[in-house]
Amino acid sequence: MVCAALAGCASQARPRAAAYTAHAEDAYQRLGLSPVQVEQWEDGMRTSGRPGTYEWWYFDFSLDDGSTLVITFDTKDPTRPGAPLQPFVSFKLDRPDGTSVSRTGGGRPEDFSAARDRCEVRLGPNEVSGDLHDYRVIVRIDDVAADLRLHGTVPPWRPGTGYMFFQRKAEHFFAWLPSVPQGALEGTLSVGGKPQAVRGVGYHDHNWGDASMLDLMHHWYWGRAQIGDYSVIASYITATDAYGGSAVPIFMLARDGKIIADDASRVAFSMSGVHTDSFTGKPVADVVVYDYSDGSDRYRVTFHRETDLVRDRFVDHLPGFQGFLARVAGFDGAYLRFTGTATLERFQGQDLIETENQKAAVWELMYFGHAPRS
Repeated sequence: MVCAALAGCASQARPRAAAYTAHAEDAYQRLGLSPVQVEQWEDGMRTSGRPGTYEWWYFDFSLDDGSTLVITFDTKDPTRPGAPLQPFVSFKLDRPDGTSVSRTGGGRPEDFSAARDRCEVRLGPNEVSGDLHDYRVIVRIDDVAADLRLHGTVPPWRPGTGYMFFQRKAEHFFAWLPSVPQGALEGTLSVGGKPQAVRGVGYHDHNWGDASMLDLMHHWYWGRAQIGDYSVIASYITATDAYGGSAVPIFMLARDGKIIADDASRVAFSMSGVHTDSFTGKPVADVVVYDYSDGSDRYRVTFHRETDLVRDRFVDHLPGFQGFLARVAGFDGAYLRFTGTATLERFQGQDLIETENQKAAVWELMYFGHAPRS
């Protein structure tokens, strides 16, 4: 576990918000990271899997037929870091006709292995391996099978050190590494014994931490998109009240495979068309905007919601008495996933000089906390 080694990362002299992304020089040194290069070992296993940790490797794909596919390899439920190693693999396929296929495959701790010097994770017949550029993902759960290859077209990146620190009486962290901000996908997919060749665009990131996200984060918006020649990753995280409700923005913009903007301090975040979702009870924005300006160039990325892909209440997935206790305690966490149009506008001064659009973009709202009362 890396927590003890990080104890001094957030104790620098200058004042800090209660939640922030570490990017000071001494933070890189303490974490053993390069400020200019992501190294292959960073996508290897970063925790022990023991109580007090959680970790996952996430892949999402936009297929040429309009489907979206999400595959995740987890060491355990990330909202329960105090649990022992309880590995599982999840598979979620959403078709453009509105149908979906969802499978979860668990395994015994002794069936799980993960390398530390590179991404090489196995759980029974399921495995993922890669080197920050090329990845292979194999999934076999019940009647679902996938053999996919992802080739990175945008270099690996992280926001600063990739560590978000949450500072109160004790120090906690959530770490995030977009190992493949964007890549080309090809492979085969089989559902119910019906194989098909697939192609499309993909993304891979790696996350780990030492405290339940329920305690650290109230909610977040997160999305990625390929918009013309541009690739974008954008997120806006709001910490819980225990950490001052601090805002942690994240933004990366690449063009033709080269990163051209990633200073989150230059991003203004805004929403419009906010309404209460009738199923989850959470406030949902129809329009989410990330406005980036570095003084000479300005880029505005706008996500326009058109359709809900997922509307999930977490308590609906908790069994029996556990679900009852969660409801009594007032837990009403929810996850929503949307699709619609992503638009990128480029300005020089006040002049709009370029506009690009992507249809069928996908983004999400994770909402752990209670919605504010009107």
